[in-house]
Amino acid sequence: MPDAFHEQDNRDCMRRGARSDLRLAVEALPRATREAMLDGLRRNEIIAGAYTSRDGGVCPMLAAHRSGQRTDFLAFADAWDRFCRAKRARRASRRELRTLEALLRASLAADADLGAAIAEHQELARERRAREARATGWGWIAEAEAQAAPAPELTARS
Repeated sequence: MPDAFHEQDNRDCMRRGARSDLRLAVEALPRATREAMLDGLRRNEIIAGAYTSRDGGVCPMLAAHRSGQRTDFLAFADAWDRFCRAKRARRASRRELRTLEALLRASLAADADLGAAIAEHQELARERRAREARATGWGWIAEAEAQAAPAPELTARS
């Protein structure tokens, strides 16, 4: 017969799995949807366990829709309800909302860091190709291409 210690350990393990599923679902959302969802968390009464409630509460995905992003992503809804352990529509707790907000912010920050890294890599690759072209005598091609159409640069949005 399992004791109370092992039962609590099993519940903690399930919560870690639910948090991980929610993190992965958040990271799979398009950037614009994550931004809209973050905005929607501030503007709407957020619930778990349903799409809407009778008193006007909405799920995070509908909050993102109301903030301008029309994305359907069932995996997020399932992960959110599992994380919240929602069996029926209810108001999301402060802890649940803080967790979702932190996941959204972290995923947006990671995107910005990735964009900057990509831009830096592209610049270094252009410089290396230009150096090699000059060293081999093909530098006039690189200079002509640079004058004809400058390469677009990635900019990371904050």
